Amino acid sequence: MTSSSKPDSNRPIRSYVIRSGRFTTSQRTAIEQHWVEYGIDYDAAPLPLEEIFPGGTRLIVEIGFGMGDSLLQMAREQPASSFIGIDVHRPGVGKLLHGIAEHGLTNLRIICHDAQEVLQHCFDSASIDRLLIFFPDPWPKKRHHKRRLLQSGFAELASAKLKAGGTIHLATDWQAYAEHMMDVLEGIDMLENAEGSNCYWECPIRSATKFSRRGQKLGHDVWDLLFRKR
Repeated sequence: MTSSSKPDSNRPIRSYVIRSGRFTTSQRTAIEQHWVEYGIDYDAAPLPLEEIFPGGTRLIVEIGFGMGDSLLQMAREQPASSFIGIDVHRPGVGKLLHGIAEHGLTNLRIICHDAQEVLQHCFDSASIDRLLIFFPDPWPKKRHHKRRLLQSGFAELASAKLKAGGTIHLATDWQAYAEHMMDVLEGIDMLENAEGSNCYWECPIRSATKFSRRGQKLGHDVWDLLFRKR
C-alpha cells in the first residue's frame, strides 16, 4: 500500500484531511493479510480492468466509502457487477478488506489514494457505468469551500470517465453543499439531471451509510442528486 506524498508548498488542494484514526486489531490484520489480494496499488496508468474483473460487466466506482458497509452490501447484492472503492481512510480500508475476505467476494477491489488522481489516471474515458459519492466532507466554512470535492473541474473529469448513459449519484446532509452540487452539475454540458432540471432525487436507491444513519438520528435531511451522461 502506497502512502501520500511529502509536504510541498506547491501541493494541490485536497478535499480531505488524513486523520490517524484508531486501528482495531482486525483492521490492521486485514491490511497485512488481504491487501495483496483485494487492494490495488496506485499507479498513474489505466487499470487493466479485464484482468482485475475477468468477464465483468457494469463497473461501479465509489469515492469515499468510509467504513465500507454500504459498498460491501452493494457488492454482495450485485455479484454480476464490478466494484472499485476509493478512500484514504486506512481504518475503513482495513474494515472493508476484512469484509471482502470474510464473504469471499471477487467483484470488489480497493484503491487507497487521492480520488481525483485515481479518476484522472486510472480510468479510461467512457469506462465507468456508475460513480457514487455519498456524504463527502462539506467543508462548511466559506474559506474552506475550495476544498470541496465537487467543483467544476472534477465534475468535467468525472463526466468524461462515464459511459454514455452512465450516472453519477451524490448524497449530502448539508443543504448548502447540496445546492452547490446542483449548481455545478447543472452547468456540465455532458450531463443531464435524471430527475428534471434543478430537481433532487426524492426516492433514491441507496444503501444506508454510517453518515446517513447518524444524520437521521440528528434529524438532518438528506439530498440526493442523480445525473446521467448524455
